[in-house]
Amino acid sequence: MDEDLTVKPCKRRERQTALENPDTDIGFCGWLLVGFSILLMLLTLPISIWMCIKIVKEYERAIIFRLGRILRGGAKGPGLFFILPCTDSFINVDMRTITFDIPPQEVLTKDSVTVSVDGVVYYRVQNATLAVANITNADAATRLLAQTTLRNVLGTKNLAEILSDREEIAHSMQSTLDDATDDWGIKVERVEIKDVKLPLQLQRAMAAEAEASREARAKVIAAEGEMNASRALKEASLVIAESPSALQLRYLQTLNTIAAEKNSTIIFPLPMDMMQGFIKH
Repeated sequence: MDEDLTVKPCKRRERQTALENPDTDIGFCGWLLVGFSILLMLLTLPISIWMCIKIVKEYERAIIFRLGRILRGGAKGPGLFFILPCTDSFINVDMRTITFDIPPQEVLTKDSVTVSVDGVVYYRVQNATLAVANITNADAATRLLAQTTLRNVLGTKNLAEILSDREEIAHSMQSTLDDATDDWGIKVERVEIKDVKLPLQLQRAMAAEAEASREARAKVIAAEGEMNASRALKEASLVIAESPSALQLRYLQTLNTIAAEKNSTIIFPLPMDMMQGFIKH
């Protein structure tokens, strides 16, 4: 396994070197056409100079083809470069980071739940020569590969893992895409999962389950509160029973609370112990 991992990068470097430094033997007819092109350029100076000098911007690279072969040295730019009329052609490659949205994909998870997932991918062209020579349309191929990779990765996950482990899924997708697009000269910089849409019936079922769970926890908390309150009342009654004057103080405290909150008629119960003194007189 380790030998395979070391052999693959070596083969990729060999292919890249072969493309950037191709065999320049274009044959007798090829050199004859090149010489004729140079002669034509010299005869039509200075008009032909405007056809031979090209400019590429800072974020672009140019791949030059001479008689259908990639010119030695690989991509050119940024700045000025020179081509021969009639025999040379070039393709500009944008090296900036490109973003695209992955359309919503209907995925069947490992626990047989259908979800709709979309995402976003950030990538850039790392090697312009490979992006031109090894694939027809690197952008379209990367988009299609991102869709299939998203379905393949999510197909091995449960619904709970998809909802909770988005970063792990995004990292797994990035590694898979980066390995697959390396031969195309593409570097996948970042993958993000945007949204996970559940079926409406499943949303209702999950909402009902969450509501039932909250109600059960609320009942448990209320029961614990009542139990703690009853214990506190029991302890308070024991304290009041030990001291009869504590009950009188409790009466006065209750009157003070009622008078502060509401202006109404207050019925104050008098203890019989206080009335006995008046009855004796």
